[in-house]
Amino acid sequence: MSLLENILGPKSKYDDTLPYTYEARIRMFEESDEYKSYFSDTICGLIEYLDRQQIAPPGVEIFEVYLEQEAPIDARLFTTPDRKWLFKPDICRVFEQHYPGHIHGAICSFKDRARHGIGP
Repeated sequence: MSLLENILGPKSKYDDTLPYTYEARIRMFEESDEYKSYFSDTICGLIEYLDRQQIAPPGVEIFEVYLEQEAPIDARLFTTPDRKWLFKPDICRVFEQHYPGHIHGAICSFKDRARHGIGP
C-alpha cells in the first residue's frame, strides 16, 4: 500500500464502481420485513463470518451496498451447486467475472480492506 493510500485509507473504498460494504440479511420470521443484518467490507469476509456463526446459505440474502444504492447478489455467485458457502479461492474465480478488472489471480482490489464481519 502506498503512502497516499495509508493516509487516505483503502483505495478500493473510493472506487464507486465497487460496493463499499456487503450486507447479509436473514429474516427473523417468515413473511416478515424484519431481519438480522451482518456486514463485512468484503464478500469473502462476510461468507467466512456467516460460516463461523454457523449460518447456512438457505434463507440468507446478500447485498452489495454502494453509496446511494444497494443491489442483491445472486446466490449462485457465493454458493456451491449443493447450496453450501463458496470459499477462497473459488469465490475469487466467480467474482472475477462479476467485478471485471478488479480480481486477477492472487491480486484483488479488495485486499486493502478488512475481512472481519460484524452483526447482528
